[in-house]
Amino acid sequence: MSRIHVSIPVAAILMTMAATATARASSMTPSGLASLTPASPPDVRVSADTTPRPVGVEDLFSIQRVGSPRVSPDGAWIAYTVSTTSLEKEESFTRIWMVSSAGGDPVAMTVEGKSASSPEWSPDGRYLTFLGSREEGKSQVWALDRRGGEAVALTEVEQGVSGYRWSPDATRLLLTIRDAEEKDPDAKEGAPRDPWVIDRLQFKRDYQGYLTGDRHTHLYVMDLETRTVRQLTTGRWDEGSPEWSPDGSRVAFVSNRTDDPDANRNSDIWVVDAGLTEPTDSPRRVTTQPGSDGSPAWSPDGRSIAYVTTTDVDAIWYATGHLAVISAEGGEPRVLTASLDRNPSSPRWSDDGAWIWFGLEDSAEDHLVRIRPDGSGLTRVVAGPLSAGDFDWAGGTMAMQVGTLDRPTEIHVVETDGDGSPHLRRVTHHNDEWLSGIALGRTRNVQFASADGTEIEGFVTFPPDFVSGRRYPVILRIHGGPVSQYSHTFNFEAQMFAADGYVVVYTNPRGSSGYGQAFSQAIFADWGNLDFQDVMAGVDHVIEEGWGDPDRLGVGGWSYGGILTNYVITQTGRFKGAVSGASEVLYVANYGHDHYQYEWEKELGVPWEGDNRERWERISPFNRVQDVTTPTLVMGGEDDWNVPILNSEQLYQALRRRGVPTQLVVYPGQSHGIAVPSYQKDRYERYLEWYARWVRDAAPTAPPVSH
Repeated sequence: MSRIHVSIPVAAILMTMAATATARASSMTPSGLASLTPASPPDVRVSADTTPRPVGVEDLFSIQRVGSPRVSPDGAWIAYTVSTTSLEKEESFTRIWMVSSAGGDPVAMTVEGKSASSPEWSPDGRYLTFLGSREEGKSQVWALDRRGGEAVALTEVEQGVSGYRWSPDATRLLLTIRDAEEKDPDAKEGAPRDPWVIDRLQFKRDYQGYLTGDRHTHLYVMDLETRTVRQLTTGRWDEGSPEWSPDGSRVAFVSNRTDDPDANRNSDIWVVDAGLTEPTDSPRRVTTQPGSDGSPAWSPDGRSIAYVTTTDVDAIWYATGHLAVISAEGGEPRVLTASLDRNPSSPRWSDDGAWIWFGLEDSAEDHLVRIRPDGSGLTRVVAGPLSAGDFDWAGGTMAMQVGTLDRPTEIHVVETDGDGSPHLRRVTHHNDEWLSGIALGRTRNVQFASADGTEIEGFVTFPPDFVSGRRYPVILRIHGGPVSQYSHTFNFEAQMFAADGYVVVYTNPRGSSGYGQAFSQAIFADWGNLDFQDVMAGVDHVIEEGWGDPDRLGVGGWSYGGILTNYVITQTGRFKGAVSGASEVLYVANYGHDHYQYEWEKELGVPWEGDNRERWERISPFNRVQDVTTPTLVMGGEDDWNVPILNSEQLYQALRRRGVPTQLVVYPGQSHGIAVPSYQKDRYERYLEWYARWVRDAAPTAPPVSH
């Protein structure tokens, strides 16, 4: 059992109190909102002596990423996170900020250059807490006065704390802690590392490496007055997403406690007594269906739990999730959104228990939705051409992060006018200064028909100086996933390409989420067919509209975007240049090498049985590499175990052997996401150089048309 020691008594933290908070911005309560389609964000005014310039690569490091709003119990303040990346320091940082819900200048609550996350207010409003590390240490829970000052560590856990939740009475913290790594006391300094000894089915994960030993993540309760810690759960399983019951007597959490969790995705909701004096490996199981259950949320009376469930086990990641409610004692769940066929997230009950609020992904948009616990009254409260993200409310104030096509995410307050109609009011302005000096390209939301008549949605971003009637070189960019979507959010990459003279088209082909399970599952065991047709239809739409030059086309993407790029260049020679980032090309080579053993076997079967090998080979672009004529830049991370560099090397080798113009770029020590800022800059510069050489500067077949 881990022991945690508080470095300073809690009483010392609470001696300095914040001044009386400003008046609440609104008397609105979450139960009383009507449907809302927000107005556009206010325009940024540019002074007369400032000439906006196009977006450049280094602007990536000027954008501030705002999120995780948390409202103080009195509704007067909103804590939130701001993440930035420093090219000079080669690091990314996240700071905690605070702003009045009435608006005004924000206050930085944590120091620059020291990352912090997971802001939370104590239920009594006395102080603000967060996760952070100091002096290269492990992540701990810290507390500070909400007006600023030095933060004080509440925990001192050797292996660090990965998550925490305040108890409703503000006397305890619920901690999520991974078992400490066992150290050999006899190991000599500088001696070779011990070999990795593995006996798990799921034996590796990107960013984690080889999965060895018997370390697991468990739940603990820390008493703030006595500074003692009790372990609640134990055993050979991992726990996550813990939530206190309203009376603080129980904890709901998510865990896959089957005999072999590596062989399935059967996570369930469990409940454990928060007062246990000894840890248990036998909590009470609440849900029993064989799919994935998660995101538990207690009803105010503690009798029910709302959660997100996936009922179609065989559909793996293509399956649509649903919002469900079940008795906290277990039993038959009530699925509320089965007919909605869209993915819900982050359910939360209204304070009076009359509504369940949740996020909803729908057709290139992200909405804030509410529904009655009996499944009636579904209302899209915040909807429209935007991306509504994380939300929170307290004391009559609701705050949420909102992004749009022309503005990175900022924090907004949802409030009502005098006539009762709701609207969004933006209270943070972290990107205004940067935007005021930038000439953005206009982005248009488009719909078009694929080859079989299926309607496909996407976006087109135009150069800032776009002239109607002139045809421009086109870049087709493809999202990762495949189960993901481009949405009404700020797309830096599209703006960067548009600033370099391209019309940029990015679409949501079949396989994407946001359009229902049938749309997503249409590519099951059939990658590179319907999704290929859909992205090509997007290119044809841009050409038919007269925006794009059919003889200057480029294509590219990362992860599944790179995979689908490989399908594109093996099936058509229309593109003058391609970028295949972190992609796969010969799938059987990845079996036992990437970390998708479960998904591969569900979708294609094990490759040595029956006709399965034929499925693996049929969808492998490598088997058509002899048809590639497109100059292709191949890129990836050296230590990527999500989509290993192995396939990128094979693609490069084949193209190089065949004499197709190509280049292989491998980023040292990088996993699937390229984290080092100078590598991020290098990647974008290479994109631009490759497309400029092979696409933009290729001679057009016809002169520009003027009107």
